[in-house]
Amino acid sequence: MSIEIIGPGMLTTVQDAGRSGSRACGVGTGGAADRHSFEIANLLVGNDSHAAAIEITVTGPTIRLQRATTIALCGATIDAHADGVALPGWRPIALPAGCMLTFGACRRGVRAYLAIDGGIDTLPVLGSRSTDLRGRFGGHNGRALRAGDLLRLGLPHAAVTSSDAPGIAGWWIDADTDLDFSDSIAVSVVPGSDATIPADALHAQEFAVDAASDRQGLRLRGEALRVADLRERISEPVVPGTVQLPPDGQPIVLLADAQTVGGYPRIGHVIAADLPRLAQRRAGQHLRFVSVDHREAHRINTEQRARLARIALAIERRRPL
Repeated sequence: MSIEIIGPGMLTTVQDAGRSGSRACGVGTGGAADRHSFEIANLLVGNDSHAAAIEITVTGPTIRLQRATTIALCGATIDAHADGVALPGWRPIALPAGCMLTFGACRRGVRAYLAIDGGIDTLPVLGSRSTDLRGRFGGHNGRALRAGDLLRLGLPHAAVTSSDAPGIAGWWIDADTDLDFSDSIAVSVVPGSDATIPADALHAQEFAVDAASDRQGLRLRGEALRVADLRERISEPVVPGTVQLPPDGQPIVLLADAQTVGGYPRIGHVIAADLPRLAQRRAGQHLRFVSVDHREAHRINTEQRARLARIALAIERRRPL
């Protein structure tokens, strides 16, 4: 059974946890930009945390379900309805066959994740179902979803009791606070291998998020930074979280669709635990960088993974057998 895309929204794609082991061949990791929300959405419907789901950007799609199933919606706060009934986030929702899901605008954050019991069963490419928009492969035909697309679902984990109305669980996971949707946030960064800007210059101001940001990188605007060493550089490996400094002095923080190499100075690296919050930054919002060492970065990242493990246990205990 499948789901049918009636209207595509602004940028709606199939994403999973990304593809590993191919960066040496020039293929980026990709996958969900906000891994925190993506994984919790999957856990709420009984999927493996890395199962393929739908990433919604800014404004959402309209989708018809061809089978009764359970969904969960996490990440950005988005207007969502099932046959006209408003849907909450961060909890499992049982829906009948033929149900029409309608998503409006994200009111807080930028990206929402729709997980469906069984996952999106597209053909894996290099071990992943994620959509690589620049490479035009993976996901559904290597592109954003369009009206008329049919996406096959994997086998469900549990039968859904037949009903004409959404069955919204009475419990939920309080996890959106981890994303911090406030106008200004602090982001932890370790020094880069090419930290040739004046001492503390990266940490001395707030930066605004530029509207030109996308899945490849978060473009920032502020007082221009200047490197001390102006010599031309050779391209070096970069990954999601790398902070690059182009010639205009305005930093770029690479996100999920980061390229594999780059020639701009690498002036810092945002820790993995803060990447989901960066993926939810809207144009015009602000952030400031806070310096941490590798030991502190490891502690924060380990703490976040432990919290996700506790969330997984809480979900398992609430799910009926």
